Amino acid sequence: MIADTTDAVRVLETSHPPVYYLPLDSFPAGALIAVQGTSFCEFKGAAHYFDVVAGGIVAPRAAWIYLEPAHGFEELSTRVALYPSHMDSCEINGEQVTAQKGDFYGGWITTQIVGPFKGGPGTAGW
Repeated sequence: MIADTTDAVRVLETSHPPVYYLPLDSFPAGALIAVQGTSFCEFKGAAHYFDVVAGGIVAPRAAWIYLEPAHGFEELSTRVALYPSHMDSCEINGEQVTAQKGDFYGGWITTQIVGPFKGGPGTAGW
């Protein structure tokens, strides 16, 4: 287990399932290794990435943080999101999540969340 918290922030964007941001201090020392490179979200700003390390296994660029988020997203500056597709398992209240399709988005889909969602083939531009 790399993180366990009841203090997640749920962020919703148009055509996406929610992304959960966990407190940085909910991860054990050494689980997140900062890596080079960023991506840019027009709403939140520059995302900085981490490799996620557990049990000798490295999931490259499997987590991200907005160190200096845009106005309205300041709370994310101390919170980390994970790509559920890069983890063995992610759960919300005991329910295993399904990862949002595509290599760019990090949405968490549960039985409570209904699509369609952006991310899979043929979904760009809507």
